[in-house]
Amino acid sequence: MKTRLSAAGAALLALVVAVLAFGQPAHAAAGFSVAGGKLYDANGTEFIMRGVNHAHTWYPQETSSFANVKALGANTVRVVLSSGDRWTRNTNADVANVISTCKANRLICVLEVHDTTGYGEQSGAITLARAVDYWLSLADVLAGQERYVIVNIGNEPYGNQNYASWATDNATAISRLRAGGLTHTIMVDAPNWGQDWSFTMRDNAASVFAADPARNTVFSIHMYGVFDTAAEISDYLGRFRAAGLPIVVGEFGFNHSDGDPDEDTILAYSQANGIGWLGWSWSGNGGGVEYLDMATAFDPASLTSWGQRIFNGANGIRQTAREATVFGGTPPPTTPPPTTPPPAGGCTATYTVTNQWQGGFQGEVKVTAGATAITGWSARWTFANGQSVSQAWNATLTSSGATVTARNVDYNGRLAAGASTSFGFIGGWTGSNARPEVSCTAS
Repeated sequence: MKTRLSAAGAALLALVVAVLAFGQPAHAAAGFSVAGGKLYDANGTEFIMRGVNHAHTWYPQETSSFANVKALGANTVRVVLSSGDRWTRNTNADVANVISTCKANRLICVLEVHDTTGYGEQSGAITLARAVDYWLSLADVLAGQERYVIVNIGNEPYGNQNYASWATDNATAISRLRAGGLTHTIMVDAPNWGQDWSFTMRDNAASVFAADPARNTVFSIHMYGVFDTAAEISDYLGRFRAAGLPIVVGEFGFNHSDGDPDEDTILAYSQANGIGWLGWSWSGNGGGVEYLDMATAFDPASLTSWGQRIFNGANGIRQTAREATVFGGTPPPTTPPPTTPPPAGGCTATYTVTNQWQGGFQGEVKVTAGATAITGWSARWTFANGQSVSQAWNATLTSSGATVTARNVDYNGRLAAGASTSFGFIGGWTGSNARPEVSCTAS
C-alpha cells in the first residue's frame, strides 16, 4: 500500500555528480554492470528493462506466469519473495526454480524481498539488515547467476516515518552483500513507500552509489499518486540522468488509492531517455487495488485495460522491449531510430498541448539533441493567437511580446547524442490555441 503525501517544500538539490567521479567500470563478463548511468548485460550491451512485477510468494503455483509475460513481449520480471518474517519463506530450492524458470523463458529476473515494505511505519516490516541476512542465506543459489539475476535488496524499505537512515542503511547493506560474495547488480528502492516524496533517495543516491565498491548499483523509484504530473516525473528522472546515476521505475500503475499517476508520461519519458520500467502487477492484487491486475485471474487471454495499456499501448512492452543478448539473440538497437533523423549537430524541439480548459492550457516541449552531444539548449516560438505563459518548470522562460524563449536549467542542459529532455508550462488563451512552430538552438 502506498500513501499519498505532497512533495517536501525544501529547495530542490540538483544531483550534479559527474559520471567520472564514480569511475567507468568495465563491463564484467560475469554479469550485469553499470557505467555512465546505464545498465549493461554481460556482453556489454545496454539493457533497458521492460517488464512486470509478479507476486510469486503469494501465488507460488502460478509458474506459467513467466511464460505468459514473455509471450506478451516482456524482457524482465520482478519477482516478489519473502524472507519468512511476514509471509512463508521462499526456500533456496524455490528461488533456484524461479531463476531457472526465468532463464528458460529468456527473462531477466529481478528478485526482491517484500517483508521490508513500509519499515518504520508498517507493523511487522523488517529492516534492510534482516533482508541482507536472507540474501546471504541464498548465496549458493545466486552464485553463477550474475548474467541473469539482479538483487533488489528490499521492497519499499521505509514508510513515511523514520526514514532518515535510508542512505546509511543501504550503504551498509550493499557493503555486507559485497563482503558476502554477491557480485550481482544490486537494486535499491526509495523510502516513503517507494515514492521518495521527501527526495531522500534523490539527494543521497550519489553517496550510496559511491559506497558500493563494485559501482554496480541501480536505483528504483515507485510511481503512484505522488507522480501525477509530467513535471514531477520528468524532473525526478531527469536529475538522475543528469547526474549519471542509473534509475528505473520499479513499480507504477495507471491509478491508485493515493492519486492518479501519469502513466503516459512515465512510458514516454522512459522510452525517450533509455530508462527501464516494471509495471505493477501481473495478477492477484487485493486490498482494494485489484484494478492493478494486468490479467484477470492470471489468464493471458483476458488482459484488463491496464494490461492492454502496458503490453500493447504506445511506448508499451511490445513496441519497446528488447531481449537481453545473454540469451543468444541479436536484438535490434535498444532505442529505435526516429523516422526522421535529427540533424548532425544542434537540436530539435516539438510542442504539445497536454491539457486544455476554458482560458487556460498546459503545454510541453520536448528537446532532442542531434547526432552529437550538446551542453545546453534554448527553444523559441511565437504565439499567433495571443496566448501567454504564466509559469514553467524544467526550463527558464522569458517572453518578449508574443515570442517565448526557453533555456535549459542546470540539470538538463547536457544531452547525449539523440537524447531528449522536456519542460512544461501553464499558459492562457482566448479565441483559439493554435500550436506554434518551435526552433531549437544548441550550445
